[in-house]
Amino acid sequence: MTAGAGIASVSAGIAGLYQEMIIDHGRRPRNFRTIDRATCSIEAVNPLCGDQLTLAIQLTDGVITDVAFTGSGCTISQASASMMTMAVKGLAEEEALTLFARVHTMLTSESEGEAALAEVGKLAVLSGVWEYPTRVKCASLAWQALRNALEGDDRADGSRVVGTEK
Repeated sequence: MTAGAGIASVSAGIAGLYQEMIIDHGRRPRNFRTIDRATCSIEAVNPLCGDQLTLAIQLTDGVITDVAFTGSGCTISQASASMMTMAVKGLAEEEALTLFARVHTMLTSESEGEAALAEVGKLAVLSGVWEYPTRVKCASLAWQALRNALEGDDRADGSRVVGTEK
């Protein structure tokens, strides 16, 4: 076996593992529930494909002490929301917004290398989404909701509905 063939089989193995992780989170999303008395709740809708979710966050002294979502959508949308809730629980608001920026960059552009992927940890399983523009909106829906909820991006009528246009 040549060195290149070995690298290709390792990459294929990692890609398969990533795909399994996305399917697992899509089928059995973590933190799929409501939060009584959430500090903030925001509804997010992707009008292009019908993905929708409601994100609820409990903040205590500027720290995300609980986060959950409900809704429906494709596997990528549900998996991304599930992984997002796991990643931000316990983070300070500013840390969560920093993570949002890193993930958003990863979802919308080609990775700048291993260091950039290391900054997002297990969320790197979503790194290939940028190659499929129609799936970027699915993967970023929950993340946009998180950012808008933490930044208090309310509409004039007081409702909080997030589309994927931002």
